[in-house]
Amino acid sequence: MKIAVIAAQGDVEEHVVAANKALRKLGIEGKAFATIDKEEVAESDAIILPGGESTTISKLIHKSSVAEEIKKAAREGKPVMGTCAGSILLAKHGDEEVRKTKTKLLELMDIWVKRNAFGRQRESFQIRLDIKGIGEFEAVFIRAPAILKVSSNVDVLAKLDDYVVACQQDNILALSFHPELTDDTRIHEYFIKMAK
Repeated sequence: MKIAVIAAQGDVEEHVVAANKALRKLGIEGKAFATIDKEEVAESDAIILPGGESTTISKLIHKSSVAEEIKKAAREGKPVMGTCAGSILLAKHGDEEVRKTKTKLLELMDIWVKRNAFGRQRESFQIRLDIKGIGEFEAVFIRAPAILKVSSNVDVLAKLDDYVVACQQDNILALSFHPELTDDTRIHEYFIKMAK
């Protein structure tokens, strides 16, 4: 199994390490690797879109034509996971900030997102979440977005206050937090199982 971690910006290496550890734990042959090469993305079985700065990531993936490969892979049923800024890019609907920065969304999920919903960098925090299909998980939020609203075809996996912070629509997974910043690989395992 090949897992492409989109190397535009953000926690790329952390996702590569977490996904490779998850593959080993599940006893699955394969590897996760960092790339922004559209051919490598096209040949992968699953795609991770890490956090970082959503406007920058958007520009880089569209400039390199990787955005089209991610959309194509999603349409083919390959699992795609977006964490933090990655979850913003998966959305069909962005808030005022998304519009103001002219961030081009991939429009793969019927969700409405709000950038920096939990405050700036200094307001970062860690909290235990109860995630459907996973259980208790120590989630790291850094300048995190939130999902304000989801359509009926989107499965809510976790909430924090009134915000949705984890959800799934078919083969696409959006998380407001950073699972790659913990030693817990269960979310990456869950994601990999989606590809099996």
